[in-house]
Amino acid sequence: MERTAVNPWPWSVELGYNQGELVSGHTRTLYCAGQAAMGPDGTPRHAGDMAAQLASSLDNLEAVLGEAGMGLADLVRLNVYTTDVDRCFEHYGVLAARLGAAGVAPSTTMLGVARLALPDLMVELEGTAVG
Repeated sequence: MERTAVNPWPWSVELGYNQGELVSGHTRTLYCAGQAAMGPDGTPRHAGDMAAQLASSLDNLEAVLGEAGMGLADLVRLNVYTTDVDRCFEHYGVLAARLGAAGVAPSTTMLGVARLALPDLMVELEGTAVG
């Protein structure tokens, strides 16, 4: 698989994401359902703690990727849904650090939403990976 970053402007790279990811030669694509701060029993975790919910959501996304024989480095697209964009940005370093450590800067969109599936959830991550 070959990945080529597409960035007509440099500012997004400084924020840890590419405007686009051109992928060629891939053999598999994984479309991940939104992952939130849910425990193994399906109950929400870390009510009111945005940083912990971001970390837990990313752990769960990484677990789905792992089941498919992939990892964070295979992410080419990441959608972030949050009930509080300002609070999410305050703790975005939690997400950016893990993606940076994996050497990946997937094209990313953050959307503010009225609520997620369960009232205690504040953030949900939806990804697409190729490998």
